[in-house]
Amino acid sequence: MNPPPASRLPVLSMVAASLALCWGAAAHAGQAASAAGAAQQAGEPETLPGITVHGARQTLRGELPAAYAGGQVARGASLGMLGNADFMDTPFSVTSYTAQVMQDQQARSLNDVVKNDASVRTLWADSSYNSQFAVRGFAVSGQDIAVNGVYGIVPPQLTNSLGMFERVEVLRGPSAMINGMAPFGALGGTLNLVTKRATDAPIAQVTASHASRGQFGMAVDLGRRLGEEHQLGIRFNGSWLSGDTAVEGQSQRVGSAALGLDYRGDRVRLSADVGYQDFRVDDPSRPIYTQTGDFDIPNAPSGRRSFGQPWYYAKSEDVFGMLHGEIDLMPNLTAYFTAGGRRNRFLGLYNFLYLQNGQGDYQARQYYQPNYSDTWTALGGLTGRVVTGPVRHTLNLSVSTLDIESGNLVQTPQPSPYSGNLANPPSLPGASLAGFVDEAPRTAHSVLSSMALADTLSMFDDRLALTLGIRHQDVTTSNYNAVSGARASRYDEGAYTPAFAVVVKPLDSLSLYANYVQSLSQGPTAPTQAANSGEMFAPVKSEQYEIGAKVDLDGFGGSISYFEIRQPSGIMDPVTRVYGLDGEQRNRGLEINAFGRVAQGVRLLGGVAFMDGRLVKTQGGAADGNKAVGVPDVQLNLGAEWDVPHVPGLTVSTRYIHTASQYYNAANTQSIPSWDRIDVGARYRTRVAGHDVTLRAGVENLFDRDYWAAASASYGLARGNPRTYLLSATMSY
Repeated sequence: MNPPPASRLPVLSMVAASLALCWGAAAHAGQAASAAGAAQQAGEPETLPGITVHGARQTLRGELPAAYAGGQVARGASLGMLGNADFMDTPFSVTSYTAQVMQDQQARSLNDVVKNDASVRTLWADSSYNSQFAVRGFAVSGQDIAVNGVYGIVPPQLTNSLGMFERVEVLRGPSAMINGMAPFGALGGTLNLVTKRATDAPIAQVTASHASRGQFGMAVDLGRRLGEEHQLGIRFNGSWLSGDTAVEGQSQRVGSAALGLDYRGDRVRLSADVGYQDFRVDDPSRPIYTQTGDFDIPNAPSGRRSFGQPWYYAKSEDVFGMLHGEIDLMPNLTAYFTAGGRRNRFLGLYNFLYLQNGQGDYQARQYYQPNYSDTWTALGGLTGRVVTGPVRHTLNLSVSTLDIESGNLVQTPQPSPYSGNLANPPSLPGASLAGFVDEAPRTAHSVLSSMALADTLSMFDDRLALTLGIRHQDVTTSNYNAVSGARASRYDEGAYTPAFAVVVKPLDSLSLYANYVQSLSQGPTAPTQAANSGEMFAPVKSEQYEIGAKVDLDGFGGSISYFEIRQPSGIMDPVTRVYGLDGEQRNRGLEINAFGRVAQGVRLLGGVAFMDGRLVKTQGGAADGNKAVGVPDVQLNLGAEWDVPHVPGLTVSTRYIHTASQYYNAANTQSIPSWDRIDVGARYRTRVAGHDVTLRAGVENLFDRDYWAAASASYGLARGNPRTYLLSATMSY
């Protein structure tokens, strides 16, 4: 038998130590219990052993934290391998948005949900077919969204399918240690979706909806538990939406269905989720890019204007599913596993717009692009709980793998390029697609595998908790020639990512915390013009330092945190022309978040983020000290709800969003201005024919402002959505 690689010996030794500690504690507890029983029968005084078992059963993912006062956010969230935790016991900045707030705000996509979060901005237009985000000033790909704590399951084009999810959790900052490496790194933070489960009370809801200009939708939510002790749960969510959007010439059609099953036993808990989504948008909105040239970015065009063609489209089909289980091997030892996968097929015909000058002239390239993604993931682990003297340990061991095979075909020649202007986009006849194929060959295959170990030490009646953890991540990626199918390059590297976090609770209503965590993303490859062309670098480690405080004031909660994140980047030495990881961006920020009930019938949700993003190391030092691209100084989101006192069941709401100006290039010579947006809404809860009914109305972008929503080095310029009217009615049976 071959010995394990030397790079894994530290992790393997810690695994062995943790298993030995858990098993030894269980054996010791059993011997102690037998000895205590014999002593009692003999009339001898009972003596406590030096090591005792903490016997309270803790589920990792089966029991969601309850909703906080007001129901808009939850009391806690999932922390990956560390399990669910109350927000006051969490040494990270995390907010969990509930299904209630998603339904009350008539959210249609994740873009709508994160409009509540001051640390998050969307990098693509809300009317597009994909979601890309910036968290704490760093880009987070839609591929990096997790579901029930694992990557590779949720559709990347997730639209109008939120009905299947109970929570949307936003964890700010790197999370490679607790969640493993995201497919594209997710440096600024991660979004985790939690699927719905049947409740003890039966659920039967039907919702009808309408959105500008002519979108009509229907959704059903059915749930029931079976068995004498309600052991078996069934939850079904289905939705359909079709019609014209607020963007001229654009229409969407989305259908989705999801089934969630679960079993709750004394020692065994199982759950399964399967889902399907079919999505199509005609004339999709896309980012707008620039080419070389230093010019003032023109004013944002109308959000209603289309810059595509009526015969453009993007469509995707997804089938996904996962199985999760937890088994209590002993009172202090729980094993868990998750396995699942997704099949995604996407086909798009659209354009890439490149601005040429400050007058809004652009060049457009048309693309017919099929791509696909097949993923499967597996995760397993152990959670052990022991007490050594005054210290209670929660030990977590996790092993995971994520396999992603994908294909992306850029066919040549593509349909002919053309030119236009933002003020007067041209109308073109339909392009001929003769000779084009609509299926992509395999062009990439990645395997992300990891092993992690963490220990949370709780002391002084849980007033002090210290978490120590480390994860070893292996990244293997192969790229293939789209024509010949031959492997063009291969990447196989590994790295350790440690994490340290502490929570101190001087008062029941006050928590102080600090953390040091690392993020991991695939290392770059030296470009062809470099002296070391083709050299592949090890996974890039990004670091975060954070301190903060949280309060829980009898129904009103909040947090304040200060963070610093450093991201290395590849640059080429101008003299030697050697490419290396010598660049760096540093984002610092202060975040303030608030949620809950501030007075009888009045609820707040939102916060403010002050950020300073800097380029501290750039190629040749040309941009050292400049502002980082796409990092505003201020981001503000503040929402309020008021239950009208003299009209029972009536609630009115408003939300204000502000984003400061942003630079679009590293030289800080191009920028977009600040923007503001106001949303308003109302809902009325009543009973009709013995059934609970909720009527909702809302207006997004009340004053119909035209604005550039975001600037990004990778994703270009994103337009804000125009004024949009929303109506819905939900009846419970």
